[in-house]
Amino acid sequence: MLQNQLLFLIDDDSDDQEIFKSALAKVDESLALITASNGYEALIVLSACDTLPDYIFVDLNMPRMGGLQFLKEIKQTESLKDIPVIIYTTSSNPIDMAKTKELGAASFVTKPSRFAELCSLLQSLVTP
Repeated sequence: MLQNQLLFLIDDDSDDQEIFKSALAKVDESLALITASNGYEALIVLSACDTLPDYIFVDLNMPRMGGLQFLKEIKQTESLKDIPVIIYTTSSNPIDMAKTKELGAASFVTKPSRFAELCSLLQSLVTP
């Protein structure tokens, strides 16, 4: 397992945040999670972080600043551009997939509908 990794989830749905946190704890309790409710809030959190996250999971559709705009911003910021950004959304639209890849997303994941699927997904993404 990967020890002491920090993940960042940006999602405006508090239920999705709690489910993600539970699944992450089931995969590996040593993984830490920080959250934000939109891209704007996430940029503020990142600017104040002593330790940058190892992975960022971001939803596409959020108020104030959505996932696409956040992805554009982070990939233009020298200190943040190398952090892998995983799009984590309900969308399965090929246009969304293509646009996020073009903007530098490391991966595009449609949110699983079952908890076990989310655990498997996280296991595959954050362990070697």
